[in-house]
Amino acid sequence: MGVHLITGAGSGIGAAVTERLAARGEELWLLARDAKRAAVLRSRYPGARTLVGDLADPAKLSWALGHQEMPVEIDALLHIAGVVELGTVGDLPVKAWQHQLNVNAVAPAELTRLFLPSLRQARGQVLFVNSGAGLRADANWSAYAASKFAVRALADALRVEEQANGVRVTTVYPGRTATPMQLKVHHQEGKEYDPSRWIDPGSVATAVLTALDLPRDAAITEITVRPGG
Repeated sequence: MGVHLITGAGSGIGAAVTERLAARGEELWLLARDAKRAAVLRSRYPGARTLVGDLADPAKLSWALGHQEMPVEIDALLHIAGVVELGTVGDLPVKAWQHQLNVNAVAPAELTRLFLPSLRQARGQVLFVNSGAGLRADANWSAYAASKFAVRALADALRVEEQANGVRVTTVYPGRTATPMQLKVHHQEGKEYDPSRWIDPGSVATAVLTALDLPRDAAITEITVRPGG
């Protein structure tokens, strides 16, 4: 049974991954932005432990987590939480840039830094659920794509830095997936949302678990998942 720390467990891909791991009897630590959401997660996933920390304010994560009980060893740190706000470069305000960069990139970097000793001790794995926008930036996607390009750089550098410590690093690049975030994107794009056109979150969860379950003699460094219909 592994010990997994997960962000974004409340919905979408994060919920699908958490449900799969809970069904296997894994030890789960779920990060929530406030105590109310932490209580909801504990109710939804009996036996799971919660940590409270706001990804939108990464500078305070060290202080917040330092006042809570944390796992000694972590087999997997799963960065799945994310936010999106579309807009042209000419229209997006600084606040939109900072929020997406903080939640999507800076907070994962800070969480990784804080938990690296535990990951090294367990010879664990860091897994980033990135996005197709982490490989290509289209019109109206500048800030979100920039945050995901940053996550790609974070993962690539971390992989090289931690190889000698036995820490594996995987990035999953899902295409459009039928999640609440995708519904928001469609509203921002002014398009009708049909979830059947997009990847089921459970399919991305399967890719995530495949990377986690790979024997220790190998590592899946990158997985690209695209709609197949």
